[in-house]
Amino acid sequence: MESLSRHTSEWTLVPERANELPVTNMTLPDQFQGAIAAWLTSNSPGSRRAGTAALTATYRAGGTSREADLAAYLVARLPATYAAVTRVLGEVARLRPDFVPSSLLDAGSGPGTAAWAAAEVWESLSDVTFLDVSPDFLRLAADLAAQGRPPLSSARRMQGSIEMLPETVRADVVVASYALAELPLSRVARAAGQLWTASRSMLALIEPGTPEGFGRIAEARTVLLAQGAVPVAPCTHAGACPMTGGDWCHFSVRLARSRAHMHAKAASVPFEDERFSYLILARDGQPAGGARVLAPPRHGKPGIDLKLCGDGQVEIRHVARRDVATYKHAKKLDWGDILFPARQEESDE
Repeated sequence: MESLSRHTSEWTLVPERANELPVTNMTLPDQFQGAIAAWLTSNSPGSRRAGTAALTATYRAGGTSREADLAAYLVARLPATYAAVTRVLGEVARLRPDFVPSSLLDAGSGPGTAAWAAAEVWESLSDVTFLDVSPDFLRLAADLAAQGRPPLSSARRMQGSIEMLPETVRADVVVASYALAELPLSRVARAAGQLWTASRSMLALIEPGTPEGFGRIAEARTVLLAQGAVPVAPCTHAGACPMTGGDWCHFSVRLARSRAHMHAKAASVPFEDERFSYLILARDGQPAGGARVLAPPRHGKPGIDLKLCGDGQVEIRHVARRDVATYKHAKKLDWGDILFPARQEESDE
């Protein structure tokens, strides 16, 4: 296949997302912040800096969230995971606007972060289930959800592993947020199969934006595409993943840090960038087409360079400043957006 850059007349840059989800200063909903603050006041008053340091050390040593101090997790990790999940589910809503799920399984729920994000994205949700191996996290999820509106306040709890889901557990949309990271790579295929079986329509997987996190996403993608799953995002095609040579597919979202967050992390900058990898799969429809922007666009005097993944290949496309119309669109694109094929009527002009 020839490079997209050799067919500049056949492509146009369409920033379809255009600020629907903010790149900077994403924050938790007021109700969620209030529920967290109330829980912390009742269960863990005082400083969380030591707990946050221990949590960070645990993750860096390859530990799991099961070993986490709950208060430290709420302050130090939950805001970032919420921002990443919101960005991912917002992409589902953008690419599949007719998808109106009524039921959600928050698989490997932790404190229920994905369910809170999903409730913001889809008002159609009426049924939520939290599933986690940790009874402590399940109790925490229930305590926080009790302060939310339905369906969060009426969510069910289920203790169990994403590797062995009961046959009765089914939902329109299944979200596994930072859950595969709890497993060695050798067990990801089985877990992905279980999550896919539980999904009636859509499955969203979100992992840390590291080579290891992407490795789990890539493993799940290979296994589930073989079972007939249709890529929704970030993949714009159903071909083999072209990421090679130590490269990995990941994205970024910026979130505003609360005062408690800054204190817990001893931070001086009022924002944090969360890197994440993700995969959205559906049981019907077609891939979006076009090419995904895989890195921050590089702006220079001659024009803009875009790192793209589309139709089974990764490439760099240069958009020259002298190409006024295309360049105008390119300036609006950001990391994670899609370069869409030109409209047919544009091609006919």
